[in-house]
Amino acid sequence: MDLGLKDRVYVVTGGSRGLGNASARALVEDGARVVITGRDEKTVTDAAAELGPNAVGLPADNADPSAPERVLAAARAHFGSVDGVLISVGGPAPGFAADNTDEQWTAAFESVFLGAVRMARAAAAELGEGGVIGFVLSGSVHEPIPGLTISNGLRPGLAGFAKSLSDELGPRGIRVVGLLPARIDTDRVRELDALSGDAEAARTANESRIPLRRYGAPEEFGRTAAFLLSPAASYLTGVMLPVDGGARHGF
Repeated sequence: MDLGLKDRVYVVTGGSRGLGNASARALVEDGARVVITGRDEKTVTDAAAELGPNAVGLPADNADPSAPERVLAAARAHFGSVDGVLISVGGPAPGFAADNTDEQWTAAFESVFLGAVRMARAAAAELGEGGVIGFVLSGSVHEPIPGLTISNGLRPGLAGFAKSLSDELGPRGIRVVGLLPARIDTDRVRELDALSGDAEAARTANESRIPLRRYGAPEEFGRTAAFLLSPAASYLTGVMLPVDGGARHGF
């Protein structure tokens, strides 16, 4: 299936590793051009080099208020236009309600929540008809995840913001979509499993609760993101798509 991605230009925040990188790779493999961001200059530059000549890496922190305009300007400078953005942000600090500090909440709000809102607002001002804004969120939008209290607090709010934005931008022909990953086999998920003290046992227990009985592969998530961002999904907006192997209990 031709997704219609050839020569389209996307910004992927958090694109140097994990789900952001998997999404950027899928976009490039289908002919798109991407600007990926990450906080560490060497990491993001190396990641872009691995993606090939249709990728550019730019160091940027989602918590920096100046980042959205700078990243979008880089996309215009390198590739001439911007057709969409995928906002992927590293997960906030784990912990339970009694453990997480005010400082952890504030840092996560600035990066995970307000940083995403700023990027989406900047993209909304930039994009024309056919443009798309995507959010990488979490299965915690629907079901809280034990030990990830900050994420449980912030991700549902971002999903609400995304839905509101889709209503506002729909008349301009701009789509807004979200992806809700659960256990995808990334460094972040392996780190969370290790917090239990026995990563292998934690993984086995988690896989037993997934109907497909396995963690997702990053490339499976990436292909899903590429589809949602593509013209092939031109009548999908305001949706939050679980990418979880059937783990969500509900429709």
